[in-house]
Amino acid sequence: MTVFVAAPLLSSFRYAFYEFHGVLPAAFIGFANFHDVLFDSTYAASTWRALAHNAIVFASLMIAQNGLAYLIAFALLKALPGHRLHQVIIFLPVVLSAVIVGFLWKLFFHPLFGLVNAALALVGIQGLPWLGNESTALGAIIFTNAWHWVGFPALIFLAGMQRISRETLEAARIDGASDTALMTRIIWPLVAPSTTIVVILTFIGSFNWFELPYVMAGATGSPGGATDVLGLLFYRTAFGSAASGLQDFGHGSALAVLMFLFIAIVSALALRVLRAREIET
Repeated sequence: MTVFVAAPLLSSFRYAFYEFHGVLPAAFIGFANFHDVLFDSTYAASTWRALAHNAIVFASLMIAQNGLAYLIAFALLKALPGHRLHQVIIFLPVVLSAVIVGFLWKLFFHPLFGLVNAALALVGIQGLPWLGNESTALGAIIFTNAWHWVGFPALIFLAGMQRISRETLEAARIDGASDTALMTRIIWPLVAPSTTIVVILTFIGSFNWFELPYVMAGATGSPGGATDVLGLLFYRTAFGSAASGLQDFGHGSALAVLMFLFIAIVSALALRVLRAREIET
């Protein structure tokens, strides 16, 4: 932990206040690097664009991935025949490496021989260059992320639902509650602790997003920066990329520190609000 977590973290905080010439810090320049990545025309546009993409990822995963996970958890709660097998099937993609998942779906989205376009062709729908089109590339990677991780929030929600007493659910059924009413008015308020976990982890994961966009779109966030996120921007700023071999540890460290502070502060505030909701419910 000291060598691989604490030391690099402290180094990032230190390097963020220095100007670099090559790989060594040259001069202390205070908050200049932070000002540059937030307001300077050379860096600011990329920073805010990447932040906006991270926000889109978070909103999309909260609605699509976690919404579907809640429905799956409710279906598993009903203990239909084969539900234990389905628990394993739903969670199975989670144990796969993000790199493997990225390469797998990159092949699936291939415009010429990918399975996605082949499946669409069977129903008479024209396929698209999913990862080569600026309007669909980010959505395709978000879909891949949802496929990869939907089993995790589903099991968290399921665990929360299983803690609800059977008497409560049976009483609601006797009073004539439908599945919709049961999910929205009875179960949803009672799984508040599970919701807190899912929201915080989704937020942290969305704003730390790196593996899937790197594998599926490259370090430059192609096409045309449509898939650029803060993790990719930090990586190529600090360590360079195929398009630009320039390394800038000063501005890269400033980005890393801003990412860390943003995620830490927002997560702490969200945790406080969600914990208060748990008490109320």
